[in-house]
Amino acid sequence: MSKWQTIRLGSACEKIGSGATPRGGSEVYQATGISLIRSQNIYNDGFKRGGLAFIGDKHARELENVSVMPGDVLLNITGDSVARVCQVPEKILPARVNQHVAIIRPKKNILDARFLHYFLIHPQTQAHMLGLAGAGATRNALTKGMIESFEIKAPSFSEQRAIAAVLGSLDDKIELNRRMNETLEALAQSLFKSWFVDATQSALPKGWREVPLPEAIEVNPPRPLRKGAVAPYLDMANMPTRSARALEVVDREFGSGMRFKNGDTLVARITPCLENGKTCFVDFLNESQIAWGSTEYIVLQPKPPLPPEFAYFLARTEEFRAFMISNMTGTTGRQRVPAECLSNFKVAIPPAELADKFGQFASATFAQMKAHDEESRTLAALRDALLPKLLSGELRVPANGIA
Repeated sequence: MSKWQTIRLGSACEKIGSGATPRGGSEVYQATGISLIRSQNIYNDGFKRGGLAFIGDKHARELENVSVMPGDVLLNITGDSVARVCQVPEKILPARVNQHVAIIRPKKNILDARFLHYFLIHPQTQAHMLGLAGAGATRNALTKGMIESFEIKAPSFSEQRAIAAVLGSLDDKIELNRRMNETLEALAQSLFKSWFVDATQSALPKGWREVPLPEAIEVNPPRPLRKGAVAPYLDMANMPTRSARALEVVDREFGSGMRFKNGDTLVARITPCLENGKTCFVDFLNESQIAWGSTEYIVLQPKPPLPPEFAYFLARTEEFRAFMISNMTGTTGRQRVPAECLSNFKVAIPPAELADKFGQFASATFAQMKAHDEESRTLAALRDALLPKLLSGELRVPANGIA
């Protein structure tokens, strides 16, 4: 086993520096192009694609000196998200970063980038960075000098890689589970579109009928929950934007908000949450539990013969989203959809046999996705327990066999 030494981050990296906003700011953002990574994309548990911006070749060339390379560690250096860290998936590249994000690029054979990532998300390191960022400033900020001064206790490069491989294997499985869930949901969405959207485009098939949405799906159904009772609470920040399942729920005393139970679908009705796609299928409660959340949710519960999952997949269709966005009212920045407008949205109800067939498929799909998420939660707990022991040297990993 190698001896551990203290490494100053500034001397162990070939690049430490923040990015910039392209000239023209958000006005030059495009639907596709070169990725522009911002602080909202960076989390300690991984890179999040939500809100990822894109710029064209011209503006990308102007930011060439803040290009992201494979393996780079990205650190949020300003604002409420300061100290969040991640490495970017290569499929996001080519990419640039804006001024709120620092690129940290370790020197090869001195400091392993994945080992550095785990060092930076260690609870002690996070507490240290947050303390530095909040000292004597009106806004949280980490400077280049602060980052360069970080000291890392590390073993040999080969043992760093071995430690990173152990922790990384857990994160890789968590990421694989996430991608499998993404694929499963995409398959279910494709089936829903084929059976219930495309099939009704030209004419309503025999045995189908078209009705206003509230006749097929109950809107904001009553749910019993006594004021002051402690119940599961889902806040808007933890509403998923690209998937069905909400993963972070806390217990909180009920005051006022929308109430829901398993089988309900929640849709954010306020800007920009609606445009961002905040929608979820509720399947995280016990059988008899009632949960609650923001008053800015619309709760949907399908009526027979439609299965519970129908409302979720309907809410993810382009047609439904476009309808909701076009019906927003109110002042700029606080626009929301009145639930009453859903009476003007038509739903094609299929024969009971077809609805039941889709319900069986969707139910099995969501059950598989839930199993993946529960496995990932267990793996994350194991990783979090191992991380401080491995990074302190309390547990050692043989470097033999690590190239």
